[in-house]
Amino acid sequence: MAFAQKSATKLLATACLCVAAAAALAIPSLDPSDYPSSDIIVRDVCVIGGGSSGTYGAVRSGDFNQSVVVVEEKDRLGGHTQTYVDPTTGIPVDIGVLAFHNLTTVTDYFARFNVALIPFNVLASYPGLVTKYADFSTGKLLANYSSPNPEAAIGAYAEQVAKYPYLDYGYDLPDPVPTDLLLSFGDFVTKYSLQDLVSFFFNFNQGLKDFLNQPTIYVMKYVSIGVLQALSTGFLMTAAHDNSLLYEAASKYLGADVLLKSRVIALDRSSKDHVSVLISTPSGNKLIQAKKLLVTIPPTPNNLHGFDLSSAESSLFTQWDSSGYYTSLLRNTGLPPNLSINNLAPNTPYNVPTLPASYGIAPTADPGVFSVFYGSTKTLPNDDVKADIISNIQNLQKGLGLPTTEPEFAIFRSHAPFEVVVSSEQIADGFYRKLGALQGQRNTFYSGAAFHAYDSSLMWRFTDGVVQQMVKAV
Repeated sequence: MAFAQKSATKLLATACLCVAAAAALAIPSLDPSDYPSSDIIVRDVCVIGGGSSGTYGAVRSGDFNQSVVVVEEKDRLGGHTQTYVDPTTGIPVDIGVLAFHNLTTVTDYFARFNVALIPFNVLASYPGLVTKYADFSTGKLLANYSSPNPEAAIGAYAEQVAKYPYLDYGYDLPDPVPTDLLLSFGDFVTKYSLQDLVSFFFNFNQGLKDFLNQPTIYVMKYVSIGVLQALSTGFLMTAAHDNSLLYEAASKYLGADVLLKSRVIALDRSSKDHVSVLISTPSGNKLIQAKKLLVTIPPTPNNLHGFDLSSAESSLFTQWDSSGYYTSLLRNTGLPPNLSINNLAPNTPYNVPTLPASYGIAPTADPGVFSVFYGSTKTLPNDDVKADIISNIQNLQKGLGLPTTEPEFAIFRSHAPFEVVVSSEQIADGFYRKLGALQGQRNTFYSGAAFHAYDSSLMWRFTDGVVQQMVKAV
């Protein structure tokens, strides 16, 4: 019996050593002595994510004489800003970010890269555009439907939004958080008799899950004071109808300091004076040592593998709930070239379709190419979304009495995870106060839509403040 116990104890100890050894092997080294000098990058600032906030943050850091490196998983900068260029016609079509606010932050940013801006006019490219309404799940046209005039309701909504000017600049919320901001937007609509704007907001707030059930604060972040002003005075777009030109110019400007097709393997922020970031790149692993870290990717657990998250970070980032949002361009739809169709549901409140669903289908400046934007309450497999979009179009063909075709995707892009949100209870409990308190901890700063709004123009202004705060801390 004693021999058996000793043998079992020895075997257990050996097993534990093996597990420990395996764990040690699994943890990559962040010791500079383990890497040749050619694989070590030393910078003032390391930016994780080359989307809207990350690119702007990198450029602005350079304006303050900070050396910078950008780590981007994709093969380009720009994030949700994506442009399809038809290989046959050469016509560009933006399928991500479509328009910008007329703010000094915006105009200065485009001007520095010599990218011309013009007033945004989506209808100018589609003379004779006809808009119809249909139930995409059946293809049946809602012939008697008349879209409500939202003007008066938007005016009443604007009076309410004006009470919360701080929402245009971030999530610096008062304590306690105002009750109206915590109401579901459906209840907010009822309270202030805003029913006539619901259909308009459904299409304007694309990507915001089932927006009538979301806390009103998130709708106000989408349709903010700045957005309402732009709806009145006009948005901006690039003169070339190609918003990606900005990021192509920024990429050229940043040059070798942009590491594309790269991702974080491990992160060590235990030092008081720098962070260590091990990344994989197409040319092998590199070790970055930077004084400060600027994280601009959506801070969801799936995006933060390899990060040495603190208990505060883990506690907050695991609370997110996120939506799915998908953009696409299709050919061979069989639809008339000047026809735009909005998706409506005949038997739901305000005729708002239940997600997942297409928001609508519309022609683009590229003849024969139609755009379809699609939303869901959670991330879905791309193939499922594509199949549903094809089904929607073929339903519409039947509803319009048109021949059935096989629509083809010219391009399809997933923007999931898109809007990250928490519940009203979590907001009331100080979620955003705790989130803001992360700024500067362990030499780390945060920007991006999760920290402000899904609006490039407003994110640039927010990021500018974060960069200035970060530079002062260097």
